[in-house]
Amino acid sequence: MINDFVRNLIYFILFVSIQVLFLNHIHFLRMATPFLYVYFFLKLPYGMSRSQMLFLSFITGLAIDAFTNTPGMHAAACTLAGFVREPLIRFLIGKDMPEGLYPSFRTFGYGSFFRYTFLIVAIHHLILFGIESLSLFDPLSLALRILGSMAVTILLVFAAEAFNLESQRSGEKQ
Repeated sequence: MINDFVRNLIYFILFVSIQVLFLNHIHFLRMATPFLYVYFFLKLPYGMSRSQMLFLSFITGLAIDAFTNTPGMHAAACTLAGFVREPLIRFLIGKDMPEGLYPSFRTFGYGSFFRYTFLIVAIHHLILFGIESLSLFDPLSLALRILGSMAVTILLVFAAEAFNLESQRSGEKQ
């Protein structure tokens, strides 16, 4: 239990710091911004109570909001993504999963992990950019921003997951 807490704390600090210090300053073609901090609550263990999940996803979004001067945008998007996370896992994977299992390529399989990541990132980005625009004045630009940011975020999540998987394999060999 303490190992899980320390692991989650390190992930939280690491991904919020990377987002605030580096990724918030990257805007590909002024359309796509990567949001790697979503990886933090993607990787929380399955079976966590809904109140804990909502609290951790809200705190994650609130931390990003505090550093980026976006009052409540990230907190709302993260909280909704955290709210639908467990039912989404049950829908995609099934109800036979043991509690405490961390979502990954290894535990979900590549296809299921991709669908899980895609849907969580899509929900997060739709809410985030919907709140940011507060209108559908330019729907093409909004759709391009959402899709571009989703693509970059999913690529970064998969790169982080591949790095995490490789570090686990090298740890098993030793």
